[in-house]
Amino acid sequence: MASTGKRNGGRAGKEPVAGPPCPAHIDPLAALRGPDDPAWDVYLTGTVFLDIVFTGLDCAPVRGTETWARGMGSSPGGVANMATALARLGLRTSLAAAFGDDHYGEYCWDALEQGEGIDLSPSRTVPGWHSPVTVSMAYEGERTMVSHGHEPPPEEPAPDCPPRARAAVASLTPGRSAPWIAQAARKGTRIFGDVGWDDTGAWDLAGLYDLRHCEAFLPNAAEAMRYTGTDTPRAAAHALTEHVPVVVVTLGAEGAYAVDRRTGETASVPAIEVEALDPTGAGDVFVAGFVTGSLAGWPLADRLAFAGLTAALSVQEFGGSLSAPGWAEIAGWWRRVQSVESQEPSALRRYGFLTGLAPEEAARPWPLRRAVPTIGFRRSA
Repeated sequence: MASTGKRNGGRAGKEPVAGPPCPAHIDPLAALRGPDDPAWDVYLTGTVFLDIVFTGLDCAPVRGTETWARGMGSSPGGVANMATALARLGLRTSLAAAFGDDHYGEYCWDALEQGEGIDLSPSRTVPGWHSPVTVSMAYEGERTMVSHGHEPPPEEPAPDCPPRARAAVASLTPGRSAPWIAQAARKGTRIFGDVGWDDTGAWDLAGLYDLRHCEAFLPNAAEAMRYTGTDTPRAAAHALTEHVPVVVVTLGAEGAYAVDRRTGETASVPAIEVEALDPTGAGDVFVAGFVTGSLAGWPLADRLAFAGLTAALSVQEFGGSLSAPGWAEIAGWWRRVQSVESQEPSALRRYGFLTGLAPEEAARPWPLRRAVPTIGFRRSA
């Protein structure tokens, strides 16, 4: 990370950005905390984008025409999606990222630090660096994205980075190792690894050098089967446990399947049927839900169900970090589904663990529609 000066939060004269959606603070790790615990529950590092999302499109833009969107919003994206999802679930989250010194970078910093309560002390503002930008168009439950960014600043190891944390989420890159992952693992941090599409086409597990440091690996079905050469997601999950203790394979509309080699547990949870408006960031929210349940010590099936629920709630809102649910949404959903007389009893039992986690006082009407912040700020008088 280019250490060109630590930023000191927002400046006076700006209208504060929207805060986290949950009015009542819920700490899912309250019963586990002790005086010698790390200051942070989860550490993250990566690239923060400014996401500009156009909504209310009836169809995809047509070449040679102008298309008007009925709505537009902006929010921090990229690794900020994961950081926001974790923070809204009550985890103390620390993020190391480079921020441009332009208005986009300033907005993203304020939204994450002031709006979401994310620790940015390991982050840096880089003079003269243009903030990466993604424009996303959401329609028919899908999205089309266009991104722009300059070469990121060179990484520069910091003596206090990574900070001691209970867990870290690492994006594994084929053919490349990230030294901070091994450093964090040596400090006792539990590493949760995800991975993107292998553009090289090699799909070589040996090339995921940092997988050996991971406690859990969370690929999607296509990635898991390509890496293992298997024909089914379940076979892929079991094959991957030869390399990492816990494997979670996401199956899209079919839910997810997980295996824990250490306990012998397996779990399969179907997806919750929802009206998907925008899938941006749903994978990040899923990982955040699974990490939360893992740190809280829940059974594998509960962790998987909670991750699927948080992801399902997120796709009913537009935007990446904006759509991440907090405990208000979770409590509101749980109260609502219990009131449906035709609800299948076995489905309710599957989420019964929420009863003690999402108290009635945290609930708000569901589904929620939140105001979407924009880049513009009004000068105070």
